[in-house]
Amino acid sequence: MLSLLGLFLAAFVAATLIPAQSEAVLVALLLEGGPPVLLVAVATAGNVLGSLVNWWLGMQVQRFQGRRWFPVSGARLQQAQAWYRRYGRWSLLLSWAPVIGDPITLAAGVMREPLRVFLPLVVIAKAGRYAVLALLTLGLM
Repeated sequence: MLSLLGLFLAAFVAATLIPAQSEAVLVALLLEGGPPVLLVAVATAGNVLGSLVNWWLGMQVQRFQGRRWFPVSGARLQQAQAWYRRYGRWSLLLSWAPVIGDPITLAAGVMREPLRVFLPLVVIAKAGRYAVLALLTLGLM
């Protein structure tokens, strides 16, 4: 149970704008013989929840942007907004990707993407990444 909580927290933090990795935790638990479907579900849930935090921060960006603790520079935010304007909501399918994924979820909030659109696209992206990683780790792909 503690290992599932650790995986959830690692995945949650990794999806926020704080640099972290959850893949190593997932792989370690898979190699220990943990149940793959449960591990992928827990990692996905944590990662999606972290992305929801980014989306919410994006919705609140006008209030928080000037604060010292706000983790995105003005230039980085403008880059993410430009990407989102260019590629639209479908860019959320890249929310799994290192470096660009987290800012895309923030930009979706800034651009006022409705939650009913945001959530399914992010779930598909995050679950897909963890499923592929699990399949590779277990030698099934």
